[in-house]
Amino acid sequence: MKKDKQNVDKDTIIEVAIEGAATETVQRYGSAAKEHLTAYSGIDNERIGDDKRLSRGLKKIARSKVNPDYEKTNLKQQAGFAAEEKYRAKQNAEKIINGEKTRYTRTDDVGRVNDPLYDHIQLDSEGIEIVGTGEQMKFVGSSPKACLDKLNTVKFQKYIDADAKITVPSDYYEGILAEADKEIEKLERQLEKVESTGNKELTAEKQAKINKYKKIKANLRDSGISNKEAMFARTHPKLSTAIDMGKVAHRAGMEQAKYGAAIAGSLSLVSNTVAVIKGQKQVGDAAKEVALTTGKGAALSYATAFSGSIVKSSMQNSGSQMVRTLSKTNIASTMVTTTLETGKTIHNYLRGDINGLECLEELGQKGVNQISAAMFATAGQALIPIPVVGAMVGSMVGYALSNACYKELTDALREEKLAKEERNRIEAECAEAIRMIRQYRIEMNEYLDRYLTEHIQVFNNAFEQMNEAIGKDGLIDDIEGFIGANNKIRQVLGYQPVITSLCDLDDKQHIFKL
Repeated sequence: MKKDKQNVDKDTIIEVAIEGAATETVQRYGSAAKEHLTAYSGIDNERIGDDKRLSRGLKKIARSKVNPDYEKTNLKQQAGFAAEEKYRAKQNAEKIINGEKTRYTRTDDVGRVNDPLYDHIQLDSEGIEIVGTGEQMKFVGSSPKACLDKLNTVKFQKYIDADAKITVPSDYYEGILAEADKEIEKLERQLEKVESTGNKELTAEKQAKINKYKKIKANLRDSGISNKEAMFARTHPKLSTAIDMGKVAHRAGMEQAKYGAAIAGSLSLVSNTVAVIKGQKQVGDAAKEVALTTGKGAALSYATAFSGSIVKSSMQNSGSQMVRTLSKTNIASTMVTTTLETGKTIHNYLRGDINGLECLEELGQKGVNQISAAMFATAGQALIPIPVVGAMVGSMVGYALSNACYKELTDALREEKLAKEERNRIEAECAEAIRMIRQYRIEMNEYLDRYLTEHIQVFNNAFEQMNEAIGKDGLIDDIEGFIGANNKIRQVLGYQPVITSLCDLDDKQHIFKL
């Protein structure tokens, strides 16, 4: 059975609005995910100049030779190199997500190969080194104590003297601090005894050792990468990168799901309120539809932002200048939405809900409309520089315009043709990837369950209150009650009330005059 056209149009409006709203999130998190792609391939196609290759990259590190006689030592050293790449990518990804302009780089990648002091430095927005940001990464020792002992040797004294920040494995960080405290406490007890003897030379020696441990503690930094993660990146670079990108995309999806819930909920609220007032729907049915549409909006937003971020990251690091330029538009979100939409059309055809001609028309229409929506979303964000709002408005305008034009063109189409599309199944590369996806799905379901549970009662009560405010003649008898009920739903969806009472409405009449 075919869907009611009015419901289809309403769903389409919501989907287009959600796609446009995802523009900023996809751009930000997609750029962040691209940092992990660069760390894997060792190629940054956005770099200015002819040299796009970095000094290493996880892919190249994984191909490093290992001497069978020194396998453990070789692998640990190479894991340290892998940690340097992952650290740069993770730090830059966070900076991009947070809107910061500074960036981390390995000293090897800016021409300072085998820098005697620093593995990483930070650059400003002009690519100039920020003084005092140098860091040395040390994934050494078989335990926190062994790592501290190495940092305390003469070989590492130059880092202490240069006041360099020292980044260490996350699973060693707290342990190193604790070991340092033990050494300081032990030396302080020894210092008290030495001071009582009046031996100034030995006193100075003990004090110097205490100061050194304190300086090591002050300069110590948690890299956010464990020894296990570093070794995994060395032995399974592709999967390690996929997991990091998946984490970034998941964050994008969860952030955008909130916007999707608000957009879908607001639009559904308007249409269902009108339906209740006209007597076309019961209060309970309207409340359920608002809650259901809100949940669907959150889920669609998650899928759009998650997949869009991955597509955007790949496009941004493409070897083609044209593709990199397109990555700055809303095309990544559009590709995801179009895939979802065309999938629905093909499914409906296979079920017999639509015939071949209708299938062909829908496929063409959705493709044209989505491209137009993407173009207008980018333009809308430029004209209305408010996150989410500009792109959402632009995408809806673009979709409406192209939809009107396309309907005129398809009036001449009367041939029934439907090409058989081959659909390939994508199998997970390994159990870890499957586990990650399942975990994200569980989190998303929990989010939707909480949202629907918390809001369904509010929707029900508000619609009941509005229904009571409407008299038998269809006119609003209790205006204060009707306004209050509307405001309850607005507040749940994250909006502030425009009118709070009848008196407030009288005071603001001039605002609503045309």
